[in-house]
Amino acid sequence: MNDDQRDPMERLRAADPAAGVEARDGFADEVVARAAAETGGSAPVADLTAERARRRPAWMPVAAAAAAIVVVGAVGYGIGSATAGPADLAGGAAPPISLQGPPDGAATEGGAMPEIATGDRMMPEPGAQGMSWPSWGGGRNSFSASGLSTSSGTAAAYGYDARAASDADTVAALAGALGVEGAPELADGSWSVGPKDGTGPALGVSLDGTLGFWYSDPTNSPWQCGDGAETCEPTGEIPSEQAAIDALRSLIESTGRDAGAFEFASETWEGALTRTAQAWPVVDGQRIDQAWGVELSDRGIVSASGMLADLVELGDYPVVSEQEAFERLSDPRFASTMIALPAEARDLPVTDMPEWVPPTEPPAAPEPGVAVSWPVNDVEIVEARLGLASQWQPDGSVLVVPAYEFTDADGGTWSVIAVAESSLDFSVE
Repeated sequence: MNDDQRDPMERLRAADPAAGVEARDGFADEVVARAAAETGGSAPVADLTAERARRRPAWMPVAAAAAAIVVVGAVGYGIGSATAGPADLAGGAAPPISLQGPPDGAATEGGAMPEIATGDRMMPEPGAQGMSWPSWGGGRNSFSASGLSTSSGTAAAYGYDARAASDADTVAALAGALGVEGAPELADGSWSVGPKDGTGPALGVSLDGTLGFWYSDPTNSPWQCGDGAETCEPTGEIPSEQAAIDALRSLIESTGRDAGAFEFASETWEGALTRTAQAWPVVDGQRIDQAWGVELSDRGIVSASGMLADLVELGDYPVVSEQEAFERLSDPRFASTMIALPAEARDLPVTDMPEWVPPTEPPAAPEPGVAVSWPVNDVEIVEARLGLASQWQPDGSVLVVPAYEFTDADGGTWSVIAVAESSLDFSVE
């Protein structure tokens, strides 16, 4: 049996970075459930720390004297106990656009990770023998559209200034805000503060193009056993939506940033004892496809992530028209496009994915002259939107550039860079 043919839950467990580590009964299932909730039901990547740091959010620099975040009871947080009103939960900015395909070997995008395409044209039939998951990108698709604009123009672009924020003082300020003890150490391509053995709060800051960080405090996990116990039952109550958003707002504000420049959301999942919250930076009326995040238990923050790099203006770039961008969907040079689930389909549980039925015998030998199967999806584009998306450069720096998002008749979305060819570098480095 190859990897593509295994049951989705089996593939998730196989991708668990803690596979092979002895743990209490039921722990693996909890890890799978939590990973599936974070990635929309897809397989977790092997290096969670690196992947989270690579994909995480757009900030501005950390204040030198960041105040510490203090848990007040089970639901309140210090630093002014900022609260999120209805506007935070409703969200008025346009959704993010992403140009990033799935990481090598992953079954899924960021975002926020790309979702699996919908519709019979992309998903294998339940029980199909020898089924394989759809390929990513422009692939074998036949695109059609009408009424798209032929007007080109210009649009603003941005970039992350990671080097300006990469210093011991910045990292120490963030560590202090999160209650991590110790002096920042720079080694092996990242800053680190706190123990590396999982015994207490720890912070890592990657020297990538966004200066992404990942914080964790295992002592706040409801799955953490106390008094040296090898096994224990998870305890605690799920924090409220407001508590998770307040915690994230407090973290953002503790770094000297304006939480009002972000849009917030919060979620949990069945069987969980924690709640997550996300905050998207809003630029030019659109969420950027890099989100801050926290995971909260009734003990406090279990984990948090974000980016320390400042987003700076790069001026206006020439952009192609909607019609020319649409034509790029069929151009091999722009084949990194992807299709995403319609919003109403994103809540499907992992258990609703097609079940693989093992074959009882090999397929019959092909007949002479049999037609060669070459499926081509008919994709009708019905809407276009110009926005912004992150683009990682060969040197590791990160741009936020104009991009189009196309919506098809089935509700799927396709993205393509909008920058004109005069400002694109096609050379291979």
